[in-house]
Amino acid sequence: MKKIGEYTTRGKIEADGFVKISLDDGRFDTGYRLISFDIAPSKVSDATQDSMVGKVTTKESSTGGAVWDWSDNTEIAWAMGGVDLAAPIGAENVSWVDPDNLIIQDCFIYVNEEEENDVNYMLKFEKYDITDWQGALAMVRNSSQNVD
Repeated sequence: MKKIGEYTTRGKIEADGFVKISLDDGRFDTGYRLISFDIAPSKVSDATQDSMVGKVTTKESSTGGAVWDWSDNTEIAWAMGGVDLAAPIGAENVSWVDPDNLIIQDCFIYVNEEEENDVNYMLKFEKYDITDWQGALAMVRNSSQNVD
């Protein structure tokens, strides 16, 4: 695999919603590796007490961002965060990204937010030149379910 570029996308998702990120260029010899996934509240004020969760998948999911299954190959990243500006810490966020992920087609971001506010997101990708068989293998993995 040879790195050939980088790509960042960011936006806002309605509370308890999802968005599709289109990465499909119609080729099997290029793929994207997600390297970071961040979420943050869309409304921040001195009265904010808020928590949010999210996940990135390579296949549409029937569960929202609050249901995580790390044994499911289609889930590749997870994040959660909280904001309480009256507390000494203020905000805490954490995320995990599967280091072996490789996306050939599209990915989906799912979020849940307790106060029904929109959630900001930012994804950073690296783009790679890969062989056709690596692309085919990644497509199979990205559409498979649990590894039990």
